[in-house]
Amino acid sequence: MTENWSAVSKAINQRLTELGWKQRELVERSHVSQAIVREIQNHTVERRRSARTLEALSIALGWHPRHLEAVLYGRKPLQPGQTGDPTDEITARLSAIEDRLHEITERLDTVSSSLATLLKAAGRRDTR
Repeated sequence: MTENWSAVSKAINQRLTELGWKQRELVERSHVSQAIVREIQNHTVERRRSARTLEALSIALGWHPRHLEAVLYGRKPLQPGQTGDPTDEITARLSAIEDRLHEITERLDTVSSSLATLLKAAGRRDTR
């Protein structure tokens, strides 16, 4: 597999910007040495890093533990809590369907109520 350390660097830098953190904050939260964080963040030294280093950085940045590993190998990163099991996606889609059905049900209840009000008003007009 081809490793893309440039993509890892870019992902870390974007996330630090999103979080408003400096490099020092990432070092403190991840417990990864500042030299290693600097090398990865600035893409100055391209060498194999331990899975533990990428995991520590991912977790510190609020990502799934294997997020940076996925970025490194050009895969779609998982969300925190996902296992990579196909049921994760199925569960997420079912949850979205349930949310949408709830919205539709609420709208139908509103339409039904409005229709009942209109029919009552129309019935009163017919009896006059």
